[in-house]
Amino acid sequence: MTSARLPADRSRSRAGARPPILEGVGPSGSGGIPRDSAVLRQAGTVAGDRSARLVARSLLALTKPRIIELLLVTTVPAMMLAERGLPTPGLLLVTLIGGALAAGSANAINCYLDRDIDALMRRTSRRPLARPTRLAVIRPGEALAFGIALGIVATLMLGLLTNWLTAVLADTAILFYVFVYTLWLKRRTASNIVIGGAAGCFPVLVSWSAVTGTVGVAPVILFAVIFFWTPPHFWALAMKFKDDYAAASVPMLPVKAPAPVVARKILFYSYVMVVATLALAPYAGWIYAACAASLGGWFLAEAHRLHSRVTRQSATVAAAAGAVPAAAAGDGEPSETTPAQEARAELVRPAADPAPMRLFHRSIAYLSLLFAVIAVISLLPWGRW
Repeated sequence: MTSARLPADRSRSRAGARPPILEGVGPSGSGGIPRDSAVLRQAGTVAGDRSARLVARSLLALTKPRIIELLLVTTVPAMMLAERGLPTPGLLLVTLIGGALAAGSANAINCYLDRDIDALMRRTSRRPLARPTRLAVIRPGEALAFGIALGIVATLMLGLLTNWLTAVLADTAILFYVFVYTLWLKRRTASNIVIGGAAGCFPVLVSWSAVTGTVGVAPVILFAVIFFWTPPHFWALAMKFKDDYAAASVPMLPVKAPAPVVARKILFYSYVMVVATLALAPYAGWIYAACAASLGGWFLAEAHRLHSRVTRQSATVAAAAGAVPAAAAGDGEPSETTPAQEARAELVRPAADPAPMRLFHRSIAYLSLLFAVIAVISLLPWGRW
């Protein structure tokens, strides 16, 4: 479908009046823009563009593809460890597609429920439902129906083509993410991601049960690894976007606690995560144990780096508490910024400090490498205890 035509106001144009405007739309969020402006033609969605391509792109965005990619990184290695080799191509394909649909379902429903706070946060303001309804390509009701439909398809696919335990586990992940994390915890407690992050741990259980039809100790350990990995990973991101969460009144830990406290908790969960990875050694073998220990040491060094940097900044700011730049003699201009004031600025403006995002990206690399090791050792005929 093409964008709707906006009729010209002939009487006003003859009188030399300005072109009619679209109410509520403008460069600063108030006033309006001319109906025939270049912005309107480029944005398309302002005029209600519902082309198939744009709708498809918006529906895909609702599923948060980048998050799905990270979830699938854990799925295949877990299946390979359960199989002690390569699963059949059909089973692998069904599990991957079914798992992606289940994750997409949870994410789309999350976008529907969080559309109000997404609109207030710079990081999420471009999500399909974050725009005012009259400007959105996808309507809220359509997004909710899409999310539910994905969940139904995922359930039927996993249940009929693998086993119903796998389908139940996938549904549990959806329900946990929607009801426990999104509706209950996210807006109420700073521990939201600690508990709610469990939803992202279910893919290893889903993939293991798809291969074996059961859930044993090994997949539970993998579940624990991702469970304890999630707080350091997400809190590092939340430190960067602390102002966003504060503006949306979402009580993420970096909003409710000082940076040194957040860094200390990141360090604690990092150590627990590494211990959990080593607990898999009896099932994965000595090669895995050596690799897990090395990767764990690398990640702990990064966590310590963040902790040291934040602690040092906090101490510098505390020592310079109440300091105000002195005016330069004669001209009234402020003096050159001191290291203490720069440190204060980095704590007040999280975006100024690259350290949290460094740990965030390192956490993704760490988890990807750890599960890559699991995939490789699953193919080796040697290396076990």
